[in-house]
Amino acid sequence: MGPRPDALFAEIVRLQGSTPWGSVLDVGTGGHSLSFVKSLPTVRWTAVTARPDAALSVERPDDRLVVGNWTDTALLAGESFDTVLVDYVVGALDGFAPYFQDAFFARLRPHCRGRVYVIGLEPYGDAHDEGGAIVWEIARLRDACILLAGDRCYREYPRAWVKQRMTQVGFEIASDDAFPIRYGARFVNGQLDVCRRKLARIDGVVRGALAARVENVAARAHGYLARVGEIRFGEDYLIAATVKRV
Repeated sequence: MGPRPDALFAEIVRLQGSTPWGSVLDVGTGGHSLSFVKSLPTVRWTAVTARPDAALSVERPDDRLVVGNWTDTALLAGESFDTVLVDYVVGALDGFAPYFQDAFFARLRPHCRGRVYVIGLEPYGDAHDEGGAIVWEIARLRDACILLAGDRCYREYPRAWVKQRMTQVGFEIASDDAFPIRYGARFVNGQLDVCRRKLARIDGVVRGALAARVENVAARAHGYLARVGEIRFGEDYLIAATVKRV
């Protein structure tokens, strides 16, 4: 996931303009997206999470936090929403509903009656400088630790692929834009903390080598940030769409 969703959320607010938010569906919620949804003047919101232990809360009586998986055809059956937020969900599906990406937007379409906003991370391209190489190294190390701990990694999909799938199942793309990412210490610490949490579930010999690698990468990344200030590498994207009327 990209490290700074606030600019993307601000762009969603700009695109929404004077159109009422109405009832909002947060398709795959987390702390960032739910905080954004709670800040909006919604009639009500529904947020879906695949994590039953997610530390999320509901304050208003008409709002709902639903634990479920989009592979379940009974999830939100018969319900539709004025505004739908798909915040880094496509990439996360591999962790909760592997191989479901091809069917995801067809599954989502009946729940959309207004605007749909899809945020994603463009898969990393080649690194052409030291900063990009550090981001790539962090990503590979994180995924290695996740896999060796017996869990599934996320898998990001490019903007062109997402637009194609959406169009195929009846969405009309209104706009799509890329947002260059600037990584800082929060990204480095967050990603390497994932590694540290997974180490306890990895074989002892391998664990020791990985733990040393994590701290080595952390030192190099923070050293680079101290010299340069930030790492500019990769991009997020935001797709705005509506359901095509027939």
